Amino acid sequence: MSTTRPLRVAVVGAGPAGIYASDILSKTDLDVSIDLFERLPAPFGLVRYGVAPDHPRIKQIIVALHKVLSRGDIRLLANVDYGVDLKLEDLRQFYDAVIFSTGSIKDAELNIPGIDLDGSYGAADFVSWYDGHPDVPRTWPLEAQQVAVIGAGNVALDVARILAKHAKDLLPTEIPANVHELLEKSPVTDVHVFARRGPAQVKFSPLELRELGHVPDVDIVVYPEDFDFDEGSEAAINSSNQTKQVVKTLVDWTLKDPAQNSASRRLHLHFLHAPAEVLGEDGKVVGFRTERTALQGDGTVKGTGEFTDWPVQAVYRAVGYFGSSLPEIPYDDVKGVITNREGRVVDIDGNQVPGVYATGWIKRGPVGLIGHTKSDASETIRHLVEDVTGVADGEAPGDLTGGRTAPQGTPEAVTEFLAGKGVDYIEWSGWELLDAHERALGEAAGRERIKVVPRDEMVSISRRS
Repeated sequence: MSTTRPLRVAVVGAGPAGIYASDILSKTDLDVSIDLFERLPAPFGLVRYGVAPDHPRIKQIIVALHKVLSRGDIRLLANVDYGVDLKLEDLRQFYDAVIFSTGSIKDAELNIPGIDLDGSYGAADFVSWYDGHPDVPRTWPLEAQQVAVIGAGNVALDVARILAKHAKDLLPTEIPANVHELLEKSPVTDVHVFARRGPAQVKFSPLELRELGHVPDVDIVVYPEDFDFDEGSEAAINSSNQTKQVVKTLVDWTLKDPAQNSASRRLHLHFLHAPAEVLGEDGKVVGFRTERTALQGDGTVKGTGEFTDWPVQAVYRAVGYFGSSLPEIPYDDVKGVITNREGRVVDIDGNQVPGVYATGWIKRGPVGLIGHTKSDASETIRHLVEDVTGVADGEAPGDLTGGRTAPQGTPEAVTEFLAGKGVDYIEWSGWELLDAHERALGEAAGRERIKVVPRDEMVSISRRS
């Protein structure tokens, strides 16, 4: 009987990428012991704190992730902040390998004049607010009647829809009570979404786009002069059923008689308008300037020198997410990712950093859907197994007992270390207490769930017995 201890692996980041990587690793031939670290008191990452409350279908991904963690073979250690509560040198003491899956949670920059004015916001911050993220304030300045949203993806649609939608129509969702209260007082009448390229180049999903047309008391307004299709557009339409559906929905809206618009709020979709400047007065947003663009035959655009000023009092940029650097981990500050080759972390000279890996958006950037995250995790885990066993996938099993390098490779060693530093780490049983508390709040208010629990209270609840 072998006395070799299990391979100890730490996964840092308990969103979908980290949970999928843990699940896939647990199903390999390796005898492995996995700890899943999370900075927040709650797991599930952007599925919990990055999906609009009126999208329960997408949030149902949590059900599958919940099943993985509830099995008991992957240990959750939440409310532990890498770089603060423990560092890479600490992880190397307790683990033979470390996988970083910290995602991309910041807004990508948009370098145009006026972007830092009061009333100019990042979509990621707004999404965190309306999803009840424990690290953001409970208030948000909803004072604008006219709003601009910059972006051509689903996050831009989410932001625009939440801003335009009447608060009462969000009541059946898991919207936090404080968010509903402020949205109810919002004076908004018009939300404008601006896309730099044409209708065939936007990144909206067909379902999300069609959903806009069913929001009560909100008219969708499009502009025929914004519709242009070059050879690149036609090629995109013919090669992608998704693009074809998006374009059809948009074109159908151009055929609607404007005289039929009678809603109290309007959601405008503008194409071929590049952001040029956020206009300000006394330090506050008073307008948004765009430059008309023209398609170049291959789906790209260039500016025409024709500018339009739009009277808005708030601007939201939804131009993408961006990864954050981590202490002691090689980082590409242009791409916003951990420097890696197919999940193996490499240093500035391109040499592999032993025992350190990456997966998810922090590995490849903030692109792709959940399916991409699974395949991405599979690639990283395949390389980890190759490094441990000494053989490539598909060859002989290799040395399944190799790779044990941690001096203190027991599950108790790391928890004793955290306890010694006074870290209130939360295990799965503690999370279940918190989850039950949130559900009880939701049931008391006649909703599915209300996430209004501050961070310190989340920790306190998870400690109850």
